[in-house]
Amino acid sequence: MSRINYHHLRYFWAVAHEGNLTRAARGLHVSQSALSVQIQKLEEQLGHPLFERRGRQLILTEAGQIALDHADEIFAVGDELVSTLAEGVGPTRRVLRVGSLATLSRNFQIQYLQPLLRREDVRVVLRSGTLAELLPSLRAHLIDVLLSNTAPPRDATTPWISHLIAEQPVSLVGAGDPRLSGRTLAQLLGEEPLLVPGTESSIRASFDALVDRLGVRPRIAAEVDDMAMLRLLARERVGLAVVPPIVVEGELAAGHLVELARLPGLREAFYATTLKRRFPSPLLRSLPRLDDVEGGER
Repeated sequence: MSRINYHHLRYFWAVAHEGNLTRAARGLHVSQSALSVQIQKLEEQLGHPLFERRGRQLILTEAGQIALDHADEIFAVGDELVSTLAEGVGPTRRVLRVGSLATLSRNFQIQYLQPLLRREDVRVVLRSGTLAELLPSLRAHLIDVLLSNTAPPRDATTPWISHLIAEQPVSLVGAGDPRLSGRTLAQLLGEEPLLVPGTESSIRASFDALVDRLGVRPRIAAEVDDMAMLRLLARERVGLAVVPPIVVEGELAAGHLVELARLPGLREAFYATTLKRRFPSPLLRSLPRLDDVEGGER
């Protein structure tokens, strides 16, 4: 392959960031036709289309997103060269874009991403939201991996794969209170106010089945989707929380909360969902249970 024409790459970079050929041409002070020709030459050299048209909008293909990532770094290096010589600024870093459910345990996210968070050559970009918001971002190559506690639905045409990366036990957790000692699990679940995950949580379905088996009618003080809020309510003694211990590990270590009982049969699963890509990010291989991630059909 011949060397990249950086003039063509600069034109592609401008169009990719604008998302519109007309605006990019205006900013570069060239005609749209000339700009289109330069991008076509870059696509021919790289051997892959970089954009697809959706109406008047230009959408990056997977190859286009990868090209943009490299172009960002290439042009950032040029800026850093000037800054380094003038101000002593350090070298550029590779980027991994991570999407996570807004309700997912922060403690789990930090533990899982630790291998990359401590690397000086890597910048982790974290975005949170709902599955409905994050799955389109994954499909559009705007994030490299999606972390969740439920596997996104898929069928034969779905382009993503969900990897089971961890399972955590679920416990009954509350503020230390001597009057709770010596009581059975059924008594705790039937007599104390409870803080439980919302009905869409995988934990909730197992919890409802458990209290049914025990013949208990629970006193639910609050249904909470956000694990951080569940932790805070438990600390405020609003009720006993049904929660994986990893969510409250800091409070347990400090003695602010205590684990009263493990809930039999309850476990929370954690998933990392990746797209079937021809060019998966090599940084994914640094994450637990994703070291064998490969691309799709070549």
